[in-house]
Amino acid sequence: MSSLAISLLDLEADAGVCFEAEDYQKRPGKWCAGCGDFGALNAVKRLLAKEQLQPDRMVFVSGIGCSSRFPHYVNAYGFHGIHGRALPLASGIKLARPELDVFVVTGDGDCVSIGAGHWIHAIRYNMNMVVMLLDNNIYGLTKNQTSPTTPLGYSSMTSPHGAQLPALDPLQATLGVSNASFVAQTADWVPAHLYATLEAAYDHPGFSFIRILQRCPKFTPDIFEQAVKDPARTELLVHEDGVDPPGLEKLYEARREHDPKDIDEARSLARRDDMIRLGVFFRDDSLPVYEEVRAVPKVTPQEKINRLNKEFERYAV
Repeated sequence: MSSLAISLLDLEADAGVCFEAEDYQKRPGKWCAGCGDFGALNAVKRLLAKEQLQPDRMVFVSGIGCSSRFPHYVNAYGFHGIHGRALPLASGIKLARPELDVFVVTGDGDCVSIGAGHWIHAIRYNMNMVVMLLDNNIYGLTKNQTSPTTPLGYSSMTSPHGAQLPALDPLQATLGVSNASFVAQTADWVPAHLYATLEAAYDHPGFSFIRILQRCPKFTPDIFEQAVKDPARTELLVHEDGVDPPGLEKLYEARREHDPKDIDEARSLARRDDMIRLGVFFRDDSLPVYEEVRAVPKVTPQEKINRLNKEFERYAV
């Protein structure tokens, strides 16, 4: 599309024009060929088209990392923040503008390392937003450094003899925080499942946390290689309140009926490492949403100007 057409997308929506998925792409993504981030971007564009979201009524927020380039490629408002601070930025946006759809894109270094404190409290606050953790088990942007989710023994530039600590599991950590309301896992190489998980997350009224297992063809090409080649290594969690996209039955024969309301079973399944599990681990739509509990009073533009002038007068010489 031309830049003029993109700038008029919101006007076209008001005129009843239907958006296509490609209308939501601002510019080509600049990731390595084969990067799982492309799959996540494609799934997001499909979701935006399905929901017919208007660019001026949604915000994509990120921190630092390969995944955090995301806002630059989506035709919407975007905020590319600093390392680990995507969630407090998104929380501030949601408090000030609760009517906006807020999407957060973060990585395993950005979220569960320097941003871990913000991550834990964002779960507890349960603000209505979709959070995508693109987890490739490595610091990719800074060129092959061990991250909190790097498997034990896996070598990198900063751990040439192999990672010395067990990997942090984002699913177990999230399920252990009080007030967690939506926890799911999907993978970039199963696009139907990735899209269905995003749909479920968007429909959930609260903090929707999705861990997206994501291949890095440059630094961790082998971590998910066996799972990609052998579908028997993956088990799908299915339920009417979860996700069960059609067409995967023959390829992924390992299927488990799991009720997302059962947090004890969700925690048990997250702890097991015998195979990769994709699906909604936990969901509770009844928990209070923070921006509704702590609603910010509406202030008109003139009231804002009056308050600013009053404040300025305090410092007049």
